[in-house]
Amino acid sequence: MIPAREVSEVVIVDAVRTPMGKGRPGGALANVHPVDLLAQTLAGLLGRHDLDPGTVDDVLIGCVSQVGEQSATPGRMAWLAAGLPAHVPATTIDRKCGSGQQAVHFAAQAIMAGCYDIAVAGGVESMSRVRMGSARMDADPFGAGVRERFAPGLVPQGVAAELVAARWKLDRDELDEYAVRSHRLAAAARDAGSFAREIVPIATPEGTVTDDETIRPGSTVEQLAALDPAFRSDTMTERFPEIGWHITAGNSSQITDGAGALLLMSAAKCEQLGLIPRARIRAMHVCGDDPLLMLTAPIPATRGILGRTGLTLDDIDHIELNEAFASVPLAWVAEFGVDGADTAKLNPRGGAIALGHPLGASGARLMTTMLTALEDNRQRYGLQLMCEAGGMANATIIERL
Repeated sequence: MIPAREVSEVVIVDAVRTPMGKGRPGGALANVHPVDLLAQTLAGLLGRHDLDPGTVDDVLIGCVSQVGEQSATPGRMAWLAAGLPAHVPATTIDRKCGSGQQAVHFAAQAIMAGCYDIAVAGGVESMSRVRMGSARMDADPFGAGVRERFAPGLVPQGVAAELVAARWKLDRDELDEYAVRSHRLAAAARDAGSFAREIVPIATPEGTVTDDETIRPGSTVEQLAALDPAFRSDTMTERFPEIGWHITAGNSSQITDGAGALLLMSAAKCEQLGLIPRARIRAMHVCGDDPLLMLTAPIPATRGILGRTGLTLDDIDHIELNEAFASVPLAWVAEFGVDGADTAKLNPRGGAIALGHPLGASGARLMTTMLTALEDNRQRYGLQLMCEAGGMANATIIERL
């Protein structure tokens, strides 16, 4: 009989990300193949430590558009492109916008179970080279059963963001003000050098990229107010007369190229190797919610993960909630009655509106930024939340060590 073993504590030894590049031709990272983008990220992560890369048990990489240049298990190809040992395997994970965060969850769960001692988890998405939605191949991804259950059908994410804004009575000014906040905070963090420690410089044919390209520090509410609604249509206006049509390119996340990676270990292995852990994984949770509104699942995910830990929002020092659209964090704030000093905990270094949302990589980017901020401010607990297509959410709590 195989004896039972204790659950292993999982620690984060390190976390890095690329600069964020505009996801379009001419963007800072647009001329870098996604495999090479991730390869440089992995090399940068492992190069910061005296660690034999051959001891890594698995590489788990989030990627949403697994087609074209991202079709052949990009984590595996990136590992090989970085010149790392061929015997180390890799796999690719798609939980939509939460793919990179789910990669961390799966890696941590394997370490907890004693299946792995060391894992690399992260994500990559080159949205300039692999068009968002291209994996659908212009086909119906839902099928008759979903269409019948949710007749007359589910809606695009932008329309879901409008439905969220309508349900929580968020007006255009609030959404645009939040977007300006994201750029202002991200610019302040960049100018203070707060992102420098987490960014791996990326070599491109045009030169080396070291800074985020996406931040617009001069953004104003007046400028954003001039933008037209991005998702308005006669069909949806007729179906949802309650929608105010407030979601624009200015208060939505940016289409972006980027990658991120984390080095995870059991606490015992980390100690054995003489490495210094930066944080521990305290809790993980995933849940589903209304697939029509789609973007509301961070709300029950928050309740779920706090219930699992016995913590409250008062115990949480830093909250990273992906800014897919400004209505997502604002609905979360309204639901939990967060205001004043508590609001300052939310995305204090900006979010995806300013830094962009490279789909499969965002979970790793958020966790990397959150970890760095916890250390800089000598804080203890960070909560990460990610809304996902289909009405799902991942939640993770980490504790700085």
